[in-house]
Amino acid sequence: MMESKEKEYITSVGEGIYSINTGDWRINEPVLDQEKCKKCGLCFLYCPVFCIEKKDDYYEINYDYCKGCGICARECKSGAIKMVEKGSSSYAKN
Repeated sequence: MMESKEKEYITSVGEGIYSINTGDWRINEPVLDQEKCKKCGLCFLYCPVFCIEKKDDYYEINYDYCKGCGICARECKSGAIKMVEKGSSSYAKN
């Protein structure tokens, strides 16, 4: 049985736009190795749902909205982003 998660609505349903956590259904997820990251921003530019956020001096993946499409990993020239099975606790840095 699936657990019901309460959603945070900007306005009530049917009266406008509301925010929904859309990253729940992905099978694979990107993992960013900050040590390998060259801070080039290609992942940030190519992410179709804008779930890669630029912080002061690094990038961070917002898993609430990530769909697991893998575009960021394909565009990363330094190999800092690897796609792993969702929930996988082991990430081997290669």
